Amino acid sequence: MQLVKTLLLLGIGIVFLQGCATQQSIQTLRDTADSPTVQVSPIEDRLAAVPALDGPKITIAVYGFRDATGQRKPADNIANLSSAVTQGSEVWVIKALQDVGNGVWFEVVERVGMDNLIKERQLIRSTREVYEKQLPNGPTPLKPMLFAGLILEGGIVGYDSNTAVGGAGARYLGIGVQTEYRVDTVTVVMRLVSVSTGKVLMSIATEKTIASYRSGADIFKFFDLGTKLVEAETGYSVNEPVNYAVRAAIEQGVIEMVHEGEQRELWKFKDDTYTGGMPEIRPMILSEALEKWPDARLNCSADNYCVPMKQEESNQ
Repeated sequence: MQLVKTLLLLGIGIVFLQGCATQQSIQTLRDTADSPTVQVSPIEDRLAAVPALDGPKITIAVYGFRDATGQRKPADNIANLSSAVTQGSEVWVIKALQDVGNGVWFEVVERVGMDNLIKERQLIRSTREVYEKQLPNGPTPLKPMLFAGLILEGGIVGYDSNTAVGGAGARYLGIGVQTEYRVDTVTVVMRLVSVSTGKVLMSIATEKTIASYRSGADIFKFFDLGTKLVEAETGYSVNEPVNYAVRAAIEQGVIEMVHEGEQRELWKFKDDTYTGGMPEIRPMILSEALEKWPDARLNCSADNYCVPMKQEESNQ
């Protein structure tokens, strides 16, 4: 009997503590819901750490960045018609191009809403022709639209659900605790195209995992020969927003594009003393590194990603 009472008190304590954590989380959610905030970049520090461009801003156009996955939100036992990823990811591409390197790299021209832009210019032109025709020099002409030398294209090409699923739990005499997790992956590919030649200058692929986690505790126990029932349950779950992951993958792709363009001598950094999170040379898996640098000594990490050693390192 004493053992039963001890287990009961232990279970009630577990549920109570879990319930307190859940209440605190609910209060936090309420405070957040009542207080709109500015959404900052998931990798703001990396964007800001990109070295400045040596020269004037590069004019670039983004016509669209489509969802090529065809995936729907994962759901059990129902046909879900909601898309798994955002259908307007070009806004994050434009935002990343404007913010990379503290805004000194790209001059982004409007192409997503091109029809609206042309209609508005036609409205201005026709209005001036009617109301400014008496001016000595005639109607005030519109300034010419900027044209881009580069186009950034691509899209979200993959959304893989349940790439990793697992959890743990235990139950003893009707008292149980459990945790579960799930990992999805979103993949983004972008390419930089030269308008004058139509040549694809480079292609970048990035991916971001999306983690979901759930924990809970419960009691289900009969007492007094099955005449009394104690039942309690509590839990808490956290789901990483898909929009967060898509934005992070796109911004990482823009950072990679800037660094690879510098390696391919498409542009130059103004300052070579770079202290950010991106390496000077992008690591490659061992097999690719041996093909790219056959005569160099390689410095490889534990997961077999390698870069060539600097001259002073190889002489040691």
